[in-house]
Parts: sequence; structure tokens; C-alpha cells
Amino acid sequence: MSIAITAGSRGIANVDLITRSIVDFVKARGAVPFIVPAMGSHGGATAEGQLEVLASYGITPEAMGCEIRSSMEVVELGTSDTGLPVYLDKNAYEADGIIVSCRLKPHNAFRGPYESGPCKMLAVGLGKQKGAERVHSDGMGKIGANIPSIAKVILARAPILFALPCIENAYDETCRIEAIPAGRILAEEPPLLEYAKSRMAKVPFDQADILFVDETGKDISGAGMDPNVTGRSAQNGISRPFAERIVARDLTDEAHHNATGMGNADVTTRRLFDKIDMEQTYPNSLTSRDINGFRIPIVMENDDLAIRFALHTITGANAESGYRAMWIRDTNHVQTFYVTERLLADTAAMPWLRTDGVALRPVFGADGYFTGWERA
Repeated sequence: MSIAITAGSRGIANVDLITRSIVDFVKARGAVPFIVPAMGSHGGATAEGQLEVLASYGITPEAMGCEIRSSMEVVELGTSDTGLPVYLDKNAYEADGIIVSCRLKPHNAFRGPYESGPCKMLAVGLGKQKGAERVHSDGMGKIGANIPSIAKVILARAPILFALPCIENAYDETCRIEAIPAGRILAEEPPLLEYAKSRMAKVPFDQADILFVDETGKDISGAGMDPNVTGRSAQNGISRPFAERIVARDLTDEAHHNATGMGNADVTTRRLFDKIDMEQTYPNSLTSRDINGFRIPIVMENDDLAIRFALHTITGANAESGYRAMWIRDTNHVQTFYVTERLLADTAAMPWLRTDGVALRPVFGADGYFTGWERA
């Protein structure tokens, strides 16, 4: 048998090890595995771009020990009960079987029993650009219904064997991997989503003046910075508002110059702006029908000026009263963070939160970019 194994475009913990383990399992059963990029329109909506995304995660033919068949060509399987055409990656459809490997987590722009997980990987990831565009065509208000509707058709008409979603904990580590036979995916995904929600990291504060984020990127979240953490979403907000201003300092290298979600920041830097490749970024906007998440924030020449600009435009605080500010690496890594003295006072009611009690201040180089912390 020839077996297609999906590989997506997010920075999933252990994704190379997980994918290689599936490849080895398939070989041990006497079958012939190959990998297909299942990432909708990511990678600039090109076969070459999607190969580059996989390679950045260590997923190459040499490392995986099997072929990677990357193509944007799809086959049409029918029509969903929501009236949408259903598409599937042609290489995957022509295999004798398909194993759906993915991460299962809350989505960054809508709510429903099926968010980011096996059903979305079927409908959006394996749908390639054409399928992903149709799933999003009715807007985020309908995508929660479109995903399972389309997944039902794929499960009925494509050779899906099983799904193997992984779930991560609050430390961005793999905490659970579940094998789900094709016939039970629709029933078993919703309770697993609730489990994933219970394991997500959350900001422990109800409100702050400003949130500083070291890095944003598609490898971190589909929205660059996960709104489940920041409370800020271009899709009219899907969680509680948190900070009045958000400063995004840089774009990850693993984002491949795709700055999707930059519109969720208020201020950014020249460094991040110069990394943006519109041909990598705008296909996501065209596919998702989202405009707000792709707007360019205020661009300042460096970190120092970006921070000063954000602080100056806050309406509820000033230098005399002090600012309620939080500084994080990215929305996948919030187990360690920095806060100002005013926000530190809120931690007194959080006995599970450990503080080191050391006062620090940020250090900037001659170019105005942040270089690290020093004792105040």
C-alpha cells in the first residue's frame, strides 16, 4: 500500500520526530509511505514554498526517509451539506491510505466543537489553497460549521485510515498523542479539544496597559500571536481584551517572511517590517478573506522608539503613575515573563506564580534594539 502522511505548517513540538515515527511505523507494516504538505495556502500557495516550510522543521526526504510529494493540485470530491465544493490534495487522494498527523488546539479566530485539529487538517490543510479558500469563503462566522461539513465528505470519499493529533501543554511540550480511527474522528475530536483548552497557557492578568512580544510568526500561531493568549483578534475578538497596546518586536525566521497577524499589533519595528514578504503574506489574506489581520502597524525605527511610541499613546497611565506592562518571548512561551512593578502587585493573589524579586531594566544597543536585561 502507498500511504500519504500529512505534515502541516505550524511550529509543532517534536513535529519531525512524530512524522518520522509515523513513516517508520508505515514501513514496518510493509507499506510505502510518502509525506504531503497539508497547509492550505501557506508557503506562498506554491508547491516549492510548502517544501521550504517543511524543510525548516526538519522534514526533508533525507531526514524522514521517504518521498515528499508537494503539489497544489486537488481533486473535487463532491459538495458539503453547507453547499461548498470539497477538494483534496491529489497526491493524497490517489494513495491507498491517508494518515492525518496534526496538532489539536483552540483556533485563533473562531469557536466551535471542531477548531484546529483533524477535521481542519482535512478541510483546510489537505484542501490546499483552493479548498482553504472555500472553507473561509463565508467568513469566520461560518467556518465552524463548514469544517465538519466538509470533513464528513472527505471521510466518506477519501481513503482516510486514522488521525494522529498531538496536544501540547502550557510549556509548549507534547503532552498527549491520540490515535483516532477514521470512523470515530467526528465523535472524538470535540472532547479532545476541551482537553487541549485545559492545557493551554493563559495570561494571568485581567488587564494591562501594554504587552511587549519579542517574536510573532505563522510558526507560532495562525495569527502570528495567538489571540487565546493576547486577547487581541482581528476577527472582532474571540477572547477577553487584555492590553491597550501591543508591541511586536520581530518576526521569526521560521515564519518564512509571512507576517500574517501583524495587524493584531499596534506598533512594530523597522526590523520586522523589512522581513515581510508580501507574496508570502497576502495569499493567506486572499484565502482567509481577512483584511484586518494583515494591516501594517505603526512602524518605528527600532525597539526603543517602538516602546516609547506605545507608552506615549496609552490613555490610562503615564510615567508618573507607572505602567501595567508585561513582556513575553512569544505566545507559545509564557511560562517565564517580565512585568512592571504596578502589574507585579497583582501576583500577590497568585500563590502558584513564582517571582524572583530581582528588579531589571532593558538594555538597548547603539542601534536602539533590545540586547538583554540588567539589574536596575
